[in-house]
Amino acid sequence: MSGGSGGGGAGTADPRQGIPSVSRISSWRLDYFCSQHLQPQEEFLQQASRAVDRICDFLKTRCFQDAPQPGIKVLRVRSGGGRGGSLGKGTSMKNGKTDLELFLNIFNLYREKIVRWFSECKENMSLELIFEKSKWSNPRVLQFKLRSKKTEDFIDFDVLPAYDALGHYDGSMPNPQIYVDLIRTGKSGEFSPCFTELQKDFIKDQPTKLKSLICLVKHWYNEEKSFPPKYALELLTVYAWEQGSGKTVFNTAEGFRTVLWLIEHYKEIRIYWTEYYDFQNEIIKQYLQKQLCKTRPVILDPADPTANLGEAEGWDRLAEKARCYASMNCCQKRDGSVVEPWDVPVREKNGKVAFFSILIGSRLIQPSLRLRWVK
Repeated sequence: MSGGSGGGGAGTADPRQGIPSVSRISSWRLDYFCSQHLQPQEEFLQQASRAVDRICDFLKTRCFQDAPQPGIKVLRVRSGGGRGGSLGKGTSMKNGKTDLELFLNIFNLYREKIVRWFSECKENMSLELIFEKSKWSNPRVLQFKLRSKKTEDFIDFDVLPAYDALGHYDGSMPNPQIYVDLIRTGKSGEFSPCFTELQKDFIKDQPTKLKSLICLVKHWYNEEKSFPPKYALELLTVYAWEQGSGKTVFNTAEGFRTVLWLIEHYKEIRIYWTEYYDFQNEIIKQYLQKQLCKTRPVILDPADPTANLGEAEGWDRLAEKARCYASMNCCQKRDGSVVEPWDVPVREKNGKVAFFSILIGSRLIQPSLRLRWVK
């Protein structure tokens, strides 16, 4: 287990957040760095959770009361897939961002109605935190900020519409017909916000230390822009841990190095899970087979088989950054030797590293015991 004591290490501060760059942090101080620089204060998290609960209740009862089209209503409101969003996942970042989803009974969104609740909410609610409109507003998304009155902690929110495709979710595998209907729309990945509840559940029950590693990877990712979706890196981190460790206590530097190594070899990656969908339904099976035959990297959203996060641009730039970091302090031991990545499933083919496709039916305690190779 990498060092849990000592300072965070000297480093160049991130000009956007005032947080040191991962590149300057010694590998044995990464745990301390995560706890002291990346994770919000517990008091702020509790205040934010209470504020989000009240805002969600306000939205559910007040939004669309006077909508011109009858029958429009907010069925549920969730932040990042669950009240508290990444707060609920346990992967919230200091001064980070999360999504606030309105689960509607229609596909259309009346943005002007949602804009109106902003002023009403601010006028009628007494919150422990400062509630303000975000400085840099996306014209297509309503954005607001919850800021601490005592510290510099804050969280940015994007208010997004989402069709209530799941309905009442009880924690079990969704009805396959939900995914069949999704596939038939032909709109790959467009309805991912409908499945944030599943995305949250996929992460929230993971070990605390793995969530800390996810925060570290997200901070490393945030130091530059124009990269693949952050969620892809979260999934890649989970995959690295499931296949390389599977233990609740592990060496953070080794885990981080493994994620970097996977990114370096992004052209060979093909990852998917079968926690919420599988190959039993013929339509889903045929669709998954097509998805998995696409040009790599292939990283399927465990909650939405139509969303291939590997299709995004920027993997080449991300891989170059990963190669650079592999020789920096964060990936070097005290004696100057390089931190080795975990042993993840690989094979040699024509002199090139290639990954087996891994079918994961449930959480893995001993990953190597529950694999099925897919040709």
